Amino acid sequence: MSAAPATVKVRAGRGPQAATGEPALVKWLLIGTAIAFMGLFLVVPLVAVFYEALRKGLEAYFAALREPDALSAIKLTLITAAIAVPLNLVFGVAAAWAIAKFDFRGKSLLITLVDLPFSVSPVVSGLIYVLVFGLQGWLGPWLQAHDIKIIFAIPGIVLATVFVTFPFVARELIPLMEAQGKEEEEAAIVLGANGWQTFWKVTLPNIKWGLLYGVILCNARAMGEFGAVSVVSGHVRGQTNTMPLHVEILYNEYQFAAAFAVASLLALLALLTLALKTFVEWKTAAERAILPPEEPTR
Repeated sequence: MSAAPATVKVRAGRGPQAATGEPALVKWLLIGTAIAFMGLFLVVPLVAVFYEALRKGLEAYFAALREPDALSAIKLTLITAAIAVPLNLVFGVAAAWAIAKFDFRGKSLLITLVDLPFSVSPVVSGLIYVLVFGLQGWLGPWLQAHDIKIIFAIPGIVLATVFVTFPFVARELIPLMEAQGKEEEEAAIVLGANGWQTFWKVTLPNIKWGLLYGVILCNARAMGEFGAVSVVSGHVRGQTNTMPLHVEILYNEYQFAAAFAVASLLALLALLTLALKTFVEWKTAAERAILPPEEPTR
């Protein structure tokens, strides 16, 4: 004797989607909470930075940016990013290609090392460089004997910046390249392409927007890094201070207008990064939308 089929009574006027939807009050409460949170913790501080920077007028604002120590900090920040970002670009592409396209012993270890800067405090990473390259560190006496200065100099700042930023490019490319698979590269090799031809003609066009996305994030972090750079820089004014460190010094000296003027440049960098990030996401979505759908396998 078979059991009678179960029946589900649905109220009139309520479809299957309405039955799983949230009430209007809950929906607007969640939206309002999110908007209030973003306004309080993102918009208000951003407006405050530009208000304090321009409070004494444009003349005082540009005078603070033209000050020799400020120009030195801006120059050092740009130099550090110009060195660190290309290095992380090369490393990120190589690491992502190896992890996504090949199986080898130590692959899980490489993935762990890529994620290491996310789990280590930047201050701790800076202290590690001091322990290794400092005057009393493991390589300190040898470096001093050969007149090579790393800590409290530009090389140390670059090393610390490279360490805290190297996961960004790799972490953007690894899931993208894994999702794409390796059939196209294998087909190119079968047709006679060598490794470089396969990379330039097949791999790079498929990852170009993800690569740009990772570079944008890497550059933003490189210019805004504080903790690791603060440890290895020595805070030599006009020589080893980047923009975040220069802001801290000006603020501690109660030069609030000048501090916020330099901070506004970092805020503009954040806004530019957000705009570029949005453009890359839109471009990626647009390219995916125009791709023809895959034919079902017969």
